[in-house]
Amino acid sequence: MRRILSTYTELMDRVSVFLGQACSVFLFACIAVSALEVVLRYGFDSPTIWSTELAMALCASAWVLSVGYVTERSRHISITMLELVVGPRTWHYFRLFQMLVAAGAIFVLTLALWDPAVKAIDRVEHSGTAMNSIQPTYLKALLVVGCILYLLQLLSNLIHWALGTDREASGGH
Repeated sequence: MRRILSTYTELMDRVSVFLGQACSVFLFACIAVSALEVVLRYGFDSPTIWSTELAMALCASAWVLSVGYVTERSRHISITMLELVVGPRTWHYFRLFQMLVAAGAIFVLTLALWDPAVKAIDRVEHSGTAMNSIQPTYLKALLVVGCILYLLQLLSNLIHWALGTDREASGGH
């Protein structure tokens, strides 16, 4: 059983790291699209109708898809002063509490997002802007995917915690 759990954590950690690093391309593309819009708008007085929506979709995609990476690396916002005050043993159990609360909250969020995402996919929603893209449909579906990735990575982190192979127990990277 330990071998199966270790295989799962290794696979999920790799998926999260891959997605997190791949998302850097989205951020670079967002910068390029924004720079192009500035040049076209102010240099040639020819603004686009698509750059704002594309930049928002790229940034949102990077943010949502990199959540597993942030979780795998334990780089989310935390109260590190508390870690210094309570000591390593208590902090170890605080991490468990944090992961369980996060998993519960994200599970509830996933349930809340599921129906709107399915409805948006069934009847494609458009943005209503000049470009009238399907960005609302895309983002609603993407949020569900991001929540599922987050839950899967939290499960991996919980398994690491239970096996004593988490970053905190092993001294981090």
